Amino acid sequence: MYKVMLVDDDYPVLELLSGAIDWAKLDMELVGLYENGAVAMEAAALDMPDIVVTDIGMPRMNGLELIRGLKDKHPAIRVAILSCHNEFHFAQQAMKLNVQEYMLKDTLNPEDLEKLLKQFKISLDEEYHSRERHNQLRHLVDRNREQHKETFLRATIHEPVLNEVSWMREAESFGFSLKGRTCLPVACYIDGQRLARQRFVSDDVLRFALNNIMEEVLSSEEREAVHFAYDVLRSFIFISAPGGIKTNPYDRALPLLAELQHAVEKTLKIKISFIIGKISAAPSEIKQELNGLLTANGQRFYMEPKAIEKWRIMAYSGQDLFAVYDEAVTALREMLIESNPGMVQPMVEKWMSYLRENRFPPETVRDWILKLVLDLKLKLKSMQLFRNHFSVEILHKELLEMDTLQEMGEWMIHFFSSFFLVAEDVKVLSKRPEVLDACQYVSLHLNKKISLDEVSEQLFLNPSYFSRLFKKETGETFIEYVNRMKVERAKELLDQTNLAVSKIGESLGYDNHSYFIKMFKSVAGMTPLEYRGLAETTRQP
Repeated sequence: MYKVMLVDDDYPVLELLSGAIDWAKLDMELVGLYENGAVAMEAAALDMPDIVVTDIGMPRMNGLELIRGLKDKHPAIRVAILSCHNEFHFAQQAMKLNVQEYMLKDTLNPEDLEKLLKQFKISLDEEYHSRERHNQLRHLVDRNREQHKETFLRATIHEPVLNEVSWMREAESFGFSLKGRTCLPVACYIDGQRLARQRFVSDDVLRFALNNIMEEVLSSEEREAVHFAYDVLRSFIFISAPGGIKTNPYDRALPLLAELQHAVEKTLKIKISFIIGKISAAPSEIKQELNGLLTANGQRFYMEPKAIEKWRIMAYSGQDLFAVYDEAVTALREMLIESNPGMVQPMVEKWMSYLRENRFPPETVRDWILKLVLDLKLKLKSMQLFRNHFSVEILHKELLEMDTLQEMGEWMIHFFSSFFLVAEDVKVLSKRPEVLDACQYVSLHLNKKISLDEVSEQLFLNPSYFSRLFKKETGETFIEYVNRMKVERAKELLDQTNLAVSKIGESLGYDNHSYFIKMFKSVAGMTPLEYRGLAETTRQP
């Protein structure tokens, strides 16, 4: 749907045109009526139209100045001039701005403007489809190139380098050269990768987005660095430097890696960390370093977000971690029994600090945390706060997906706090376990379509009975509750990411973009784009 803006200081003309044309039938949306160019320009800065119909003679900013400003920001915008002036010099100026549609108010028929709008739509559709085809072809070329780069990297790591000349020739085709130079291999990791994967709809989207940012920063010839994806969570950067002792590759690497961190966080709202290998001068040495970096799981486990570290072999504590298990489970159980949500974060952070200070083997820490969570779940199962939606398999899978202690600590805080949050939402309204179960089910399945029948089946209840029970206990229907929770999650994504509204809708289980926008507006009182614009305005100093 194309956006149309009408600008004229003769308000009756605005009213006539806005009411005489069936905008929806033209697949267009009338986004604003403005009485001078200055106000229209301010509005366009927040929501740029595809088509503008404007008068010329207006106070503060005339139509020609408005057109010039809009075309600077959006060269493809379609413009129709609607004016009382028929002097040749106005037409001349309009033609210089590449505006051929010059219509006189005195002889204007709304049907003439509607015909022109249809022509605009045809040309805009053609441009859109052309761009789509071009983007698809470019994406296909980029994707094939990235697949070749990944195949090359994996072959370097996992297969013998039989012909170094052939290896160097292939590396050069990707923009990396070892002729008279050395290589500093760097492993790149996504911090908080479990949440990052949830935000980006699919692993392919996350991988594509991250690679694009890396390529953009490293594309300059002076960078002399190339990015190679390994899998969705790990990648490598080869930083090239002249041979000899005059230059230190580490000194060159640090500002570049910091710049990459800044670019990725600013654009994707994701933090990344790096482990730097040793300087290598031959393909066989690069292979050795890459294999060493792939085994740096222990070092990675104890890294803070946005860390940049040199690769080192980890030494682990010989203490028995399970010797303090009873102390930890008792302290956490008492906190939960006392229903003290304010203690969750300091309590979890206390034990995370203990684990970090003593450097236990990562697998031992995972087993300890899993046992801790499962034992608390079983011992406190009789409490209203704890239900059965977290199976052993789910907990184990989530813990395996986390590669740092930092992420595990954040996960534990969320795990325990989520029960208090759900309970807080319904504790005044209901003590029925079925209602709490339903609320927790919703919180765990916000990325899917959630129906009343589906949840009723999960609770072994008749749908009609469950519907009446939920409304009686909470004061809102089950679907209203689901929509409210999904809108809260959508707001988080609008605040924290640059994802398109359509992608956010898809991530919340909506395959109909228009329906998602309509639902969001009915709950929040504004559209997703209006919410994002308001949030960005509020954050500005």
